[in-house]
Formats: sequence, C-alpha cells, structure tokens
Amino acid sequence: MNSALRNYAIITSSYWAFTITDGAIRMLVVLYFHLLGYSPFEVAMLFLFYEFFGIITNLVGGWLGSRIGLNMIMHIGMSMQVFALVLLMAPENWLSVGYVMFAQALSGIAKDLNKMSAKASVKTLIPKNEHSDSNLFKWIALLTGSKNALKGLGFFVGAILMQWLEFRGALAVLSSGLLMVLISSVILLPSGLGKTKNKPKFRQVFSKTPAINWLSAARFFLFGSRDVWFVVALPVYLYSVFEWNFSQVGGFLALWIIGYGIVQSIAPKLIHRDKQHAPNSVTALRWAFALCIIPAAIASGLSTSLNPQWVLITGLIIFGAVFAINSAVHSYLIVALSDQDKVSMNVGFYYMANAGGRLTGTVLSGWVYQVQGLEACLWLSSIFIFIAALLSFGLSKKTITT
Repeated sequence: MNSALRNYAIITSSYWAFTITDGAIRMLVVLYFHLLGYSPFEVAMLFLFYEFFGIITNLVGGWLGSRIGLNMIMHIGMSMQVFALVLLMAPENWLSVGYVMFAQALSGIAKDLNKMSAKASVKTLIPKNEHSDSNLFKWIALLTGSKNALKGLGFFVGAILMQWLEFRGALAVLSSGLLMVLISSVILLPSGLGKTKNKPKFRQVFSKTPAINWLSAARFFLFGSRDVWFVVALPVYLYSVFEWNFSQVGGFLALWIIGYGIVQSIAPKLIHRDKQHAPNSVTALRWAFALCIIPAAIASGLSTSLNPQWVLITGLIIFGAVFAINSAVHSYLIVALSDQDKVSMNVGFYYMANAGGRLTGTVLSGWVYQVQGLEACLWLSSIFIFIAALLSFGLSKKTITT
C-alpha cells in the first residue's frame, strides 16, 4: 500500500470511530432527556448549538485546514468530542439546558471538523490514476456511505449502552474508546496533510463559483428535509405512540441509517451502468424530484385506515434509499467542482450550508411535532425537497460534465 492510500485508510478509520460516537451521543441525549420529562421542542433545542456551531465550524474549518493541515483539524475535532462526552458525565443536577447545549456545541464543532477533513482528504490523497470523474464518485460514495452506515451503528450502540449501562456508563465507554483511536491516529499520521503552499485569506472562504453556491443552497434544503422529521419527531413518535422500547427505537434508526449508508456507498453502480460517466446537474434534479414525492405519500398514508407502523416503516425505507442517492450525488459534485488547492474551503462552505439545513430541520422537528405531529413534519419535508429540486436548476449542464 502506498503512503497516500495508507494515510487515506487511517483517516477513514478514525472518521468511522468518531462517527459511531456521534450517532451514539445523539441517541443517548434524545432518549435520556425525553425520560427526564423534556418536551419534544426542548429536546430539539438541546441540539441547537450542535447545529449552529457546525455552520461556523464549516465556514472556518476549511480555511483553517488549508493552513495547518487536514489531519490536525481531525485531531482537534476528536479531542473536542472526547471532552464533550466527559462533560455530559457530570451529575444530573448539573445537566441544565445551558450546560447540555454547551457540551453539544463542542460535539457539533468536533463532528464538522472531522467530516470536513475526511471528505476534503479524498481529492488530495487518492492515487492520480483514480482522479477520473467516475472513480472520484466511487471513492466519495464509499467514504460517505460507510460513514452513514457506522453512524447508524452508533444509534444502536447508544441505545444498547443506555439500556445496559445507563447514561453515564455509556458515555464512559464511548469517550475512552475514542481517546484510544485519537492517540493511534496522532502516532500514525504524518503532519501537514492537506496544507496548501499558498496561504488563503479568510475572505476566500465565501465561494464565488455560481455552481457551488447553487449546490450549497440545494444541500441546505435537502438535509433540512431529513432532519425535520428524523432528529426528534421520529424517535419520540416511535417511543410514545408505537410504545417501542429503547432497543427497538435505536435498532430501527440504526438499521435505517445503515441501509441508507449501504445504498449511498453503491450509488455509482445504481445510477450509472456506464462506468465512464459520473453524475451531473440533471442527475441531481431528477433524483430530488423523485424524493419529493415520498414523505408526502407517507403523510397521506398515515391519515388513512392503513396500519400506521406498516406505512411509516415501509415509507421510510424507500425514503432512505432515494435520499442516499441524492446525498451521494451532492457529495460527489462538491468535490468534482472544486480545484484541488481550494477543495477544503469549498467543502467547508458547502457543509456550512448542510449544517444550516440541519439546524433548521432540528428546531422545526421539535416544534412542528409538538404543535402538529409527525404528519406535518413529513409534509414540510416534502416542501423542502421540492425547493432543493428547484435550486438544482441553477447547476448548469456546462459546469458539470459527464
């Protein structure tokens, strides 16, 4: 294995380990604070800083990564996640809303530093002979899909640890495991990965490329459409309406995300049988319109006499598969559209929009569910996806070649 592939494998493995803790902590916080009597909206607000600081992190992180190195950004993120997990192990009377929001803010910063550094590394570390559009799509889909599958595993791990070891015991296991991975990564990776020779100025963070701006706007609504029902509304609905236990809720969400990740990782095979071609603006547009129909269909089905569990589970499985392809196409396009010396800043800008969509979806997930219920969250999801599809018209065919 050459050094570039070795470094890519180390970064990917570290990202995978971090991702498990990220999924687990999200499940732990939702379930634990719901048990403490927090309303759905109050639970959603616990994630407010998690998503808000993700916006700032992505904006600054790409610029910082190009100056100090992508591996340094990743190690800072992992250290912050360990600290955030330890903070949440405090006595129950310390766990005020403000305290938990602060810990979640650190976790949100950590998550986006890791995601940005891992995805930006793809273009800088893969072998030169793999730099064709179709191969780049394959590498990005594999990284992103495997990450999401492991985040699903993290949901399940969080729910199981909550049931076996309770809240603080679960956090102790997660923090010690991630600390071991961090130490290994620091030892194995060389310094300065992803540094650029020319030090970019901060004002260069804001993209001046129309296609990247349109793609980022579409990403905002795409991920807002998922989190508007997924973050708070769905787990609370499964627990309180279907009366599922922690393991059942965590298991279903885990399997959903794992399936979503698997589909995302094989998206290149599902979209293009011709291996010489990669997604373009038309691909993004078509798959967004296809996705738009699904949450509306689920919401309509829940208002009929059909079995609600059958409607919801079947509908969400279909949504997850189509959403995975949409996400894989977007993740490829942002890297493909970026010059190698600007990839970390463009990816950071793009995931700033992603974090903005997640923030909006998270807050609306708690508020809309509390006021109108899960069906309203699903209708809002469909509207968000339709807007994302319209924004995809801004991606010129001339800009993205196949």
